[in-house]
Amino acid sequence: MAYELPPLPYDYQALEPYISSKTLEFHHDKHHAAYVNNYNAAVKDTELDSLPLETVMTQVFGDPAKVGVFNNAAQAWNHTFYWYCMKPGGGGQPTGELAAKIDADLGGYEKFKEAFLNAGATQFGSGWAWLVLDNGTLKVTKTPNAENPQVHGQVPLLTMDIWEHAYYLDYQNKRPDYAKTFVENLINWDFVAEQYAKAK
Repeated sequence: MAYELPPLPYDYQALEPYISSKTLEFHHDKHHAAYVNNYNAAVKDTELDSLPLETVMTQVFGDPAKVGVFNNAAQAWNHTFYWYCMKPGGGGQPTGELAAKIDADLGGYEKFKEAFLNAGATQFGSGWAWLVLDNGTLKVTKTPNAENPQVHGQVPLLTMDIWEHAYYLDYQNKRPDYAKTFVENLINWDFVAEQYAKAK
């Protein structure tokens, strides 16, 4: 049962001027699609073929013989999640229960922002910055390459892709500028709050 590339939840132009339509076209139609295709090829006619990506990720993580399966499963999952973490007219600050939880666990929105931007800036090479729920507590983390917090028992609530292909056409080598724009203008706090409501 082949895993299908999910469509973007908005038009290619929807995140302009912060992320260009060209970046979204390359990122979704080329990079994300390649992870999906490689994953399907890797699990075809195996016992993993009918399992959800989340299950496959946690089952094969750390298995040297299944590094390729993990990388493509996790990247397929991470990218789909990332698209929903952004929206036209995004950014601003969270509200309601999520905002109260950020205040309680992270010391407020500004402290969250500082930690999240730092996670994005200090991840050496490719990877992801995350807001996760870890045993009931919000934490800001970062992971290298394809790694996903679910393999460590954490629940992802928000992610920012910090692979170069996520921002290079628009920001060149200025990853901090991309990260600042992501936080201030793109985060879909409604989606993040939904993930928190499901996880708590």
